[in-house]
Amino acid sequence: MATSSLSVVGSGLDIPTLVKQLVANERKPAADRINTQGSAATAKLSALGSIKSSLGSLQSSLDALVKSASNLAYKATVPDGSGFGATVVTDAATGKTLAAAGTYDVEVLSLAQPQKLTSGAFAADGVVGDGRLTIAWDDQTLNVDISPDSTLADVAAAINKAANGKGVNATVITADDGQHLVLNAVNAGTKGALTISASGGNGGLSALTWDGSAGGLSQTVAASNARVRVDGFERESSSNSISDLIPGITLNLTKAEAGTTKTLTVTQDNAPLKINLQAFVSAYNASVSLLKNSSAYDATNKKASTLTGDSLVRGMQQQMRGQLSANVVDMKALGLAINTDGTLTFNASTFDKTLAENPGAAASLLGKDGKLSTGLSTVLKSNLDSGTGTLTMRTDALNKQIKKLEKDLDALDARMEMVSARYTKQFTSMDALVAQMQGTSNYLAQQLAALQK
Repeated sequence: MATSSLSVVGSGLDIPTLVKQLVANERKPAADRINTQGSAATAKLSALGSIKSSLGSLQSSLDALVKSASNLAYKATVPDGSGFGATVVTDAATGKTLAAAGTYDVEVLSLAQPQKLTSGAFAADGVVGDGRLTIAWDDQTLNVDISPDSTLADVAAAINKAANGKGVNATVITADDGQHLVLNAVNAGTKGALTISASGGNGGLSALTWDGSAGGLSQTVAASNARVRVDGFERESSSNSISDLIPGITLNLTKAEAGTTKTLTVTQDNAPLKINLQAFVSAYNASVSLLKNSSAYDATNKKASTLTGDSLVRGMQQQMRGQLSANVVDMKALGLAINTDGTLTFNASTFDKTLAENPGAAASLLGKDGKLSTGLSTVLKSNLDSGTGTLTMRTDALNKQIKKLEKDLDALDARMEMVSARYTKQFTSMDALVAQMQGTSNYLAQQLAALQK
């Protein structure tokens, strides 16, 4: 009789179901052990990932705080209706400014204005001439080739195309007496003043020249420089924006008011530092709370957290507390207080009062070489460093453990396939033997029954 592992034969056993149950029972202890270890490792990896993210945010907020504490900010204030505005200039690379607290008496004597040149009247769409116009300003020169049969509009278009917004722009105004070419200097002041010469062609372009005092064009607005007086010292500039007069301050002149003096006040601006300090406190408290919750033990329900008793977490908590405890007096002066649960509170009024009395107080504690910032930066780097940080190394170790457990599970599945095949073979052989014995039994019974007749 033919036998099959997928059918019920002589013994009446459901071999596939029996083999499946035996294999499952044999697999369960090892699989439970591997899965339990894998779940624990995955939970730890997730918890450490959250801690790493939180400490990364704390590190970023500390970096911003250090920068603002090291490079004090200033603000410039002018009275309403002044003929100028003022902004504090900060170096983009270093974040520093040369501004210093003080007051300045400012008098705007005149504004810089750009030159304007106008041609005589031309018949509408009449041919002007051809050749080359050479336009110069400051140390720049622009050559504009004018094609034969060009109209005034063609000349303006050629100038604008060649200039591309630099130095000069041209327009055509149509008046009762005809069309006029108007050239506007882009840059204000005498440095932006234009000179125009013509060469080649039929000589018609001579009507569009200007040598600085005379020519085919007329000067309707002369270029003039700005003049401003600060604390009695006068300064002339080709621009209405002057950045090198008062250190760290850009004056933007808007209205000439000769004889009228307005006061520019430069004061230390602690608002950016305060904002960054508040952000740091929030980030620090979030990290402290996360470390506590991830390692807490629920005595009521007798349930441990994912990282309860973990030495790495305990070490980070101790390191962070240690940095704060070592600087508690200086922190208190800046309005920072340590709560019983290890978090921080910030008193803005105390902060303002201390910095008003001692502008450098924040830098000594929180600046680039500050007592608290330096130590805390070291702690965070030792845990977050991408190569040697404790969190990085622990994360790498857990990832390796999880990969090994995955391989162990694959190996277990492979072994169980072999066990399943062995059981199937054994039960199939047994079933065949039982079937054979049943056949023999039936034969003997038939023979005995025949002898009795």
